[in-house]
Amino acid sequence: MMDVGSFGLAVSGFSGVGLAAILLNRVSERIQIPAPAFFLVGSAIAVRLVPDLGRLDQETVQRVVSIALVVILFDGGVHLGWRRFRRVAAPVALLGVVGTFLTAAGVAVFAHIALGFDWYVAVLLGAAIAPTDPAVVFAVLGNRVVGGPSGTVLAGESGANDPVGIALMSALVTAGGLSGAALMHGAGNFTVQMVVGLAGGLLGGRALLWFIRAVPLPDEGLYALRGLAGVFLIFGLTSAAGGSGFLAVFVAGIMLGDARVPYKRETERFVQALAGLGEIVAFLVLGATVDLDVLARQDVWVPGLVLAVCLAVLIRPVLVGLCMVPLRIGRRDQGFVLWAGLKGAVPILLGSMLLGADVPDAPRLYGVVVVVVMVSVVLQGSTVGLAAALLRIPMHTVAPMPYSLGVRLRKPPDGAHRVTVAAGSIADGIRVRELPRDGERQWVSLVVRDGRLMQVRRRTRLAAGDQVLVLVEQEQSAESLAVFTEPAPWRHES
Repeated sequence: MMDVGSFGLAVSGFSGVGLAAILLNRVSERIQIPAPAFFLVGSAIAVRLVPDLGRLDQETVQRVVSIALVVILFDGGVHLGWRRFRRVAAPVALLGVVGTFLTAAGVAVFAHIALGFDWYVAVLLGAAIAPTDPAVVFAVLGNRVVGGPSGTVLAGESGANDPVGIALMSALVTAGGLSGAALMHGAGNFTVQMVVGLAGGLLGGRALLWFIRAVPLPDEGLYALRGLAGVFLIFGLTSAAGGSGFLAVFVAGIMLGDARVPYKRETERFVQALAGLGEIVAFLVLGATVDLDVLARQDVWVPGLVLAVCLAVLIRPVLVGLCMVPLRIGRRDQGFVLWAGLKGAVPILLGSMLLGADVPDAPRLYGVVVVVVMVSVVLQGSTVGLAAALLRIPMHTVAPMPYSLGVRLRKPPDGAHRVTVAAGSIADGIRVRELPRDGERQWVSLVVRDGRLMQVRRRTRLAAGDQVLVLVEQEQSAESLAVFTEPAPWRHES
């Protein structure tokens, strides 16, 4: 028979940890240090005090974090949506692929020349540290509206370069060295993962979208579960075919982001809640693999600190900055993107892959990666708001709105669109009667500001952060909605 008392204490303990992790978000909001830093440190201290908590093998850790990352990437893709993503597709692709390789190369050169690491070990270290992290980036920017393209570029980069970084690390570990034959094999493996992953995301996203629209279900709650099951099906099939399942779910999320599907809001809230849970679980599990004794070693925290500072102020600004030169993004937006590219769970996950591989002094390398991540999360994550202020990037915090008002329809409302007025957009600061429109094909029927409904008149002046319900003919929707979401040409820095 099961010991009910012991089971109850175990459930209470896990629930208490979960509640404390959730409440830490309030502390994080006040002191401006991202909550994942607390999850990681708290878990490492807990394992030090209760060693039995850390009895997780590397394969289990990687699988748990991978599942969490699938939900986080899909949620990030959904929030981006195709309408926002297509405006920054070129920067995201360039930063996600070329920027990741350049960052890995820059870290490897610095680690070899300045820190004395062997070339192969230095390249592995660069591959682990190169990607930015969607969990931390989304956590920092999640309740903030960033004017201009920088917020979208950051979110897109963090989602795109994780599959690239994971595929790069997998190829390097499989190659086992830096010989010509090994590098050719690794390059082929990387290319297959990217191509198959992209194809899996495009085909899987279209198939899931068709399935959601074509097959009704008897209960509202089943729609969110079906969507989640479809996401993991895309991940599983793409991975089994040799592609990057992480890239596939991110692309599928982008495809579904702006699509009209039944019970979309309910599904989005469900996935967002799971992504928040995934963030907590990922950092708690990864924290359980961190050995504080290793981090305290001088040959770990000193090179980790030096590498983190060099990465933030030299390697990323110079190498990733070169990728942004040909792009039509203002210098201030470029500076914000370069500073706010935060490290997090994915670099630690990649570092943990070294523990299971035949890599010399793997615990030390893993410790260096953890130190780099902690410095990035604490130093850069806590100063994102300051960086935006110094660079004069419009950014404000969106207060939560726990109450909603809506209607239920049997068919999709093709002519109705709910948008948020972006800072610096054409609609920001002008009256409703001054909105560019094609005849009478556009009508603003509802405005919500600071959680309150406003009576819409022709003289009503819109402001950044307003949630607007726009009625517009379907063939004119893209042009009409751009007025609310895209930067005004006269406000965009050249």
